[in-house]
Amino acid sequence: MAVPKKKTSKGKRNQRLATWKGKAAISAEKALSIGKSVLTGRAQGFVYPMNETSEDESD
Repeated sequence: MAVPKKKTSKGKRNQRLATWKGKAAISAEKALSIGKSVLTGRAQGFVYPMNETSEDESD
C-alpha cells in the first residue's frame, strides 16, 4: 500500500544544495585554470593540438 514519505528537512535540503554548489565551484575553478594555462602556453596536463588547424588551412 502506498504510504506518503516524510518531508525532507530544510537543513538536509540546504546541505545537499551546498554540496552541489561546492562541486560546481570546484569544476569551474579547474576549467578557468586550464583555460589560463592554455592561453599562456603553459598547459602540460593534457594534449592540446595547436598546429593541427594550421596544417588544414595551408592545404
